[in-house]
Amino acid sequence: MKYALVTGGSRGIGRAVCLRLAQMGYQILINCNTGTEAAAETLRLVRENGSDGEIMPFDVADAAQVHAALEQWTSAHPDEYIEVLVNNAGIRDDSSLMMMQPQAWQRVLDITLSGFYNVTQSLLLPMQTHKFGRIINMASVSGLKGLPGQTNYSAAKGAIIAATKALAQEVARRGVTVNAVAPGFIKTDMVEGLDEDALRRQIPANRFGRPEEVAALIGFLASAEAAYITGSVVSINGGLYT
Repeated sequence: MKYALVTGGSRGIGRAVCLRLAQMGYQILINCNTGTEAAAETLRLVRENGSDGEIMPFDVADAAQVHAALEQWTSAHPDEYIEVLVNNAGIRDDSSLMMMQPQAWQRVLDITLSGFYNVTQSLLLPMQTHKFGRIINMASVSGLKGLPGQTNYSAAKGAIIAATKALAQEVARRGVTVNAVAPGFIKTDMVEGLDEDALRRQIPANRFGRPEEVAALIGFLASAEAAYITGSVVSINGGLYT
């Protein structure tokens, strides 16, 4: 059995990633915090795609929850390990910095950045012991160029990019790759409330991306063929920012 954990895997890009990895033969661990019904639908679709998995509910920002869930899984699978990790969990809470409430700043960083640490740190040793692992972190065009009204989100995603480059150098000799994917505007609930028509005119490809397009890129980075790619940040934004 090959196992992949996708945080925030119940909907949107996370769901598309679960399905792509299922098609690649992985058993899928679908992390969610509150959206258990959506996670159950993702699991149903994973099974439709010829694989299986389970729902793994925990808040990535809560270290105790993360460790308890992963220790429980490890105890139930003593001869196996999670070889692919997709750190996809994240939220937006947009406003100008002048108007931003402390909880909006902290929660965005807690989920994206502390969530990356809590989950990744727990899975690194087995990956290095087995001399194979794939860690793919969800960044954003916001973390590359910054977007007004998203100082918290840009800070979190920019930090994920820096952490990706640092960690990649720590673990490359043990067969573990660490890369980031930086989507632009992708048609998911994360872009609800944005003016799609106005934003589309800024994109050379003249459209928002699809979750399946991001999932295809992540699937490649998770594959054996991508073994020599590490510490990279791959943009997928229709030419919005190069």
